[in-house]
Amino acid sequence: MSDSHDFDLIVIGAGSGGVRLARMSAQRGAKVAVVESRYLGGTCVNVGCVPKKLFVYGAHVHDELEDAAGYGWRVPLDQVSFDWPTLVANKNAEIERLNGIYGRLLENAGVEIINGTATISDANTVTVGERSYRAKHITVATGSWPVVPDVPGKDCILTSNEMFYLPQLPRHAVVWGGGYIAVEFAGILAGLGVETTLLYRGDLFLRGFDNDVRRFTEQEMRKKGVDLRFNATIESIETQGAHYQVMLSDGERLETGLVMAATGRRALVDGLGLTELGIELNASGHIVVDDHFQTSVPSITALGDVIGTPQLTPVALAQAMVLSRRLFGDGQGDMDYSAIPTAVFCQPNIGTVGLTEEEAREAGYRLRIYRSEFRPMKYALSGRDERCLMKLVVDDETDKVLGAHMVGPDAGEIIQGLAVAIKAGATKAQFDSTMGIHPTSAEEFVTMREPVA
Repeated sequence: MSDSHDFDLIVIGAGSGGVRLARMSAQRGAKVAVVESRYLGGTCVNVGCVPKKLFVYGAHVHDELEDAAGYGWRVPLDQVSFDWPTLVANKNAEIERLNGIYGRLLENAGVEIINGTATISDANTVTVGERSYRAKHITVATGSWPVVPDVPGKDCILTSNEMFYLPQLPRHAVVWGGGYIAVEFAGILAGLGVETTLLYRGDLFLRGFDNDVRRFTEQEMRKKGVDLRFNATIESIETQGAHYQVMLSDGERLETGLVMAATGRRALVDGLGLTELGIELNASGHIVVDDHFQTSVPSITALGDVIGTPQLTPVALAQAMVLSRRLFGDGQGDMDYSAIPTAVFCQPNIGTVGLTEEEAREAGYRLRIYRSEFRPMKYALSGRDERCLMKLVVDDETDKVLGAHMVGPDAGEIIQGLAVAIKAGATKAQFDSTMGIHPTSAEEFVTMREPVA
């Protein structure tokens, strides 16, 4: 390290990507600091993936209690109660534990943690409060932040950030949006006994997912009592005592105790001083980088949600590994964004990897489509009216499996394994020659023999 620098690398943002980059770089011998203004672990750990999944588990307990009767367990549902503050408190304790783990990981790697809000003063200087730090390299890993549409009464609207700390649950809630976060929170609220309405401006939610998955998820969510309103949006909100009057675009009014917006996220770059340094932002406000995460200023890089790549924790972690090698390792390695598996923890879950049928057809493939719909065995005795969808998208010319999609219990767990096969270029013949694990839902992926299209 040059005497003119305090650090080899300063990472702004201690989310998943920032922490991984700092740790790996320090382990390669670099002197590293991380600047964080809120909480270690970023959105994923604090107000995203982790607490969301804990809430999903909590919301699913009611279904399990209902199903118990079919298996001989006598659970008087009229005597069962749910205490929201207990769930929130236990979630908070777990998040605090994870915050501590992140802190120890950084400290054990020799990374200095600087608490405060950072501004990049020049190409090699980061200012936090009244102190400035010099670094050979600066990486922006500040993530993204929820966006609330500018409608009258917007101050009444909560985002996912606040939902994790609600003091109490309302009797009725309106969730506004049609992506991951909206459908997940609609399922959580409904599962916890809240009358829930989901509003989406388009014809069908989960844009970008396979259309069969989208339609099937719609059917299953309606079965669970979620009031889905498509081609509808909020025009204004009025406060009426402890409740809200929500005026919709079609003229209808909804009375509710809570309005949550899950209408998108923006890159969190406010106050960093990027434009003053000449760092280019694109039309959506994301930092423009090349394939090596390099911005238009040679000493400054960026990764994660802030650069507009898929907003997934594993993507940020992989980017951090590549960037660390480039800055302080052998310089080898590139990001591969193909066949990224993902899950939506609505109820039932969605798991998906590879091309959708629509993407594959648009790309010019001649396809064979394999599709199966059935009631999972776990509901055979309980009688629950919940079904499972599995789908394979296959290139007819090469027999290669281009995509696998599922809606049903443990979809994320099942698709994670299939993602390895699809990443490796597995063919449908190899799927067919693989023995199934019986009796499981997952075995359906290796027993579908007749194409439906």
